[in-house]
Amino acid sequence: MKLLTATDSSQGFRDNDFDWCVEGELVHIGAVCDRDGDDPDGGCGCGRAFAGLNSHRATTTAMVREVPGFTDADYVEAIRSSLEQQGCDPTFAEHEAALLRCLVRDWPVGAVVERRLNEIVVRRVVV
Repeated sequence: MKLLTATDSSQGFRDNDFDWCVEGELVHIGAVCDRDGDDPDGGCGCGRAFAGLNSHRATTTAMVREVPGFTDADYVEAIRSSLEQQGCDPTFAEHEAALLRCLVRDWPVGAVVERRLNEIVVRRVVV
């Protein structure tokens, strides 16, 4: 299964890149606060970040990786558990997992992506 994961690949492409996640951990797209609501380069950083499901930390780069043996149910549970651990409503985990699977479906394994608020684009492809 192709999934979006944290990576430090291409860090430094932008001056305000950061990576506090664990390399390879699953990530999702978190909410954007008012401080960054109109500016992905705002002071918070949430408007340009992906959030680690396990570390609950953030990174500005994510990579599409093939995770062998990982099932749809595993993905939903990983998202549900992460949301619950953070005190968030986990009832939309299945929907979020479906959206993330759709997001990466047409990108090749090794695609490194960045987030600019609601836009997620490929920076480069690592082969």
